[in-house]
Amino acid sequence: MNLSAQTAPPETGNKAQQIFKRQKEACIKRPCISYEERMDVLKKIEQILHENDEKICEAICADFGNRSHHETKILEITGSVMGVRYTKKRLKKWMRSQKRHTSLVFFGGSNRVIPQAKGVVGIVTPWNYPLFLALGPLICAIAAGNRVMVKQAANSQNLCALLQKKFSEKISEELIAFLPGVPANEFSTLPFDHLVFTGSPNVGKTIMATAAKNLTPVTLELGGKSPTILTDDFDLKTAVERILYAKFMNAGQTCVAPDYLFVPKGREDAFIQMAKTIVSHRYPKLETRDYTSIIDEKAYLRLLATLTDARQKNATITNLLPGVQSDDALQKISPTIVTNVTKEMILMQDEIFGPLLPIMPYESLDEVIAYINRHERPLALYAFSNDKAFLDKLIDNTRSGGVTINDCAMHVAQHDLPFGGIGNSGMGQYHGYEGFAEFSKLRPVFKQAKKALAITPPYGSTFNSIYALVKKIKWIA
Repeated sequence: MNLSAQTAPPETGNKAQQIFKRQKEACIKRPCISYEERMDVLKKIEQILHENDEKICEAICADFGNRSHHETKILEITGSVMGVRYTKKRLKKWMRSQKRHTSLVFFGGSNRVIPQAKGVVGIVTPWNYPLFLALGPLICAIAAGNRVMVKQAANSQNLCALLQKKFSEKISEELIAFLPGVPANEFSTLPFDHLVFTGSPNVGKTIMATAAKNLTPVTLELGGKSPTILTDDFDLKTAVERILYAKFMNAGQTCVAPDYLFVPKGREDAFIQMAKTIVSHRYPKLETRDYTSIIDEKAYLRLLATLTDARQKNATITNLLPGVQSDDALQKISPTIVTNVTKEMILMQDEIFGPLLPIMPYESLDEVIAYINRHERPLALYAFSNDKAFLDKLIDNTRSGGVTINDCAMHVAQHDLPFGGIGNSGMGQYHGYEGFAEFSKLRPVFKQAKKALAITPPYGSTFNSIYALVKKIKWIA
């Protein structure tokens, strides 16, 4: 079957229902997509990214008001391309059936597990990384042999329209469909075979409740307040450079951004002075195109209100750039450090999702662990230390979606590591083989031997002898 773009006959109903019906019918007609066809589609995805990189940057920039083209290329396009290449290289191995051990009482039989496509996968993406967070799960779902529908955020419609056009020119909508302008309630209520949502925990709960009506399995990537811990034994300049890069890329609008920072008591001022030097070099002025705007007025005003709340509750606000704290016309807020924070502040209660970094002093690791464990489990945890015992204790006694040591957010860029949350920060995972498995039904198949031991009524002494033997021989499994 040719998976190139095709012209479909007129249909009734809303767009999401139409595409879902077509993809579902395609699953019934041809439930197994071959390795060659999957590879062809993955190659076309990579080709689309290469051919349209500048247009993708322009579309995302238009959706944000201003988004650094360089950050889009580094964080979204390159990450997506590398994900495709990683998958192509390993797909044949992933698709093979897996031999499994057979219990001795079934001597002569055989077991295997075959990965099969679930069917139609729905993907709901946020606006902050609209390309990477759409293509990450999409690549895994296609590798697993599924059909895919993508609903992008209302703030990402320039990009969504571009992707819809470019994908439909090369790939049939019976296989991959981007749906500009489709309302959330028309999309998430469809009886998908798997549904992926990236966004806030509150909306995630709604998505999960909606999916439950159709018994649709879900993968939820939900973010949260990801802690960062700096120790005395780690070089301060290196730590500040790495923490601030991860915090202020995309103006802090990153689900795995360092949300708050623990520094050894007495080192707050040294951190802040180093931060001023580094930030003023990276972003000489607020207007620079390398520094991204806040996505919309609602988010911008929320962040300003968060700062006002902290100031009114006696926090110390340090603007890391000379000049204004914010610019209404540009919808930008300067990189900012907040100290003397308390639990009563909004800043320390909700995920910040902006360029504000609270700093808290600490005296012992036990104090840090206790604080982290009193709150919801985060999507990420970061630690800067050369002390293995310190790191082992921190990791063993906390839980988070992922961990990066001596940097921030870089675990997400590792295609051989699963990406996913835990508890309030999500469930399920994708990237690499774990993503392939997430969107596959790992189907167990047992084949009985030609001559097999049959234990049937009347049981009597034969059964008793066999049962006694099974109990006696400990290595039988």
